[in-house]
Amino acid sequence: MTLRHIVAWTLKADDAEQRRSDAEGIRTRLLALRGVVPSIQAIEVIIDEVDERPTNSVAVVADFADAAGLQEYQVHPAHLEAAALTRAVVSSRTAVDGTV
Repeated sequence: MTLRHIVAWTLKADDAEQRRSDAEGIRTRLLALRGVVPSIQAIEVIIDEVDERPTNSVAVVADFADAAGLQEYQVHPAHLEAAALTRAVVSSRTAVDGTV
């Protein structure tokens, strides 16, 4: 069983160029967690390239062995730092966790 963690964010910025920059910053921070947070089995960050609306502009998809691995990720200091910086540029967040 693999637990998949999916989070999509709507970015605050009204300007498309700023949203793109903020999305790239989120991607950089989250992908940097690979190899730092041991429980991450796989992680991808997707930036919306098609839809010009400022909703769900960026998403992360991360796989963990189980709920304990997800919890380890969520409380890891490197993730907490990335999450704090992400919260500064987003207006909303949606998450889904389930087995695949």
